[in-house]
Amino acid sequence: MKMNKNKLFRWWSDYSSQMGNWGVHFMDVIRWMLGEQAPVAISAHGGRFALDHDGDIPDTAQVTYEFASGCIASFCIYEASSGALFPEGEVELRGTKGTLYASESKYQIIPTTNGQFQTGGPKMEKEEFNPKNQLLSDGSSDDSTARLVRNFLDCVKSHQTPLCSLEEGHRSTSFAHLANIALATKECLQWDPVRERFTNSEANQRWTIA
Repeated sequence: MKMNKNKLFRWWSDYSSQMGNWGVHFMDVIRWMLGEQAPVAISAHGGRFALDHDGDIPDTAQVTYEFASGCIASFCIYEASSGALFPEGEVELRGTKGTLYASESKYQIIPTTNGQFQTGGPKMEKEEFNPKNQLLSDGSSDDSTARLVRNFLDCVKSHQTPLCSLEEGHRSTSFAHLANIALATKECLQWDPVRERFTNSEANQRWTIA
């Protein structure tokens, strides 16, 4: 299989994984959307099933995080199948009244339809937001990546805490490590988010904090 040389490092577990590559970004967004800091349980399933190359990371994986609040979040890696996972956007947030599909620059809310336990018609109005890279009222870009880079550079000069602090970065990155450990151990891991230790497994030997 022909591979992009600029991305080769991502296909070896010594350097990264697709969970470490994309998962950190998406779980950072999900944490922000849900107001969550860390999960209390993690399980993962997957492996190398389709792609034929000498990398050693999974081409297929599904990770489930459970939070103390009762929320459940999933992150999926489907390298061997084409097409988007959702009809719109990159993140799906399912509620009792509707479902939100969002990407970096737009979102769409679809009202919940009648089902086995949902009756009485839509509980909310359909909503859509797509600014198409327009400038914000202060003249700055609405592109979140550009704004984060600008904020970081400004904070280097001002010595202020950036929008994404070291603590926030650590918490979001932890999701990738927890997923990779759960996949490697094939266990449903119970996690103490305060002590940052597994409470039901020998997997702590795979988790170290400098």
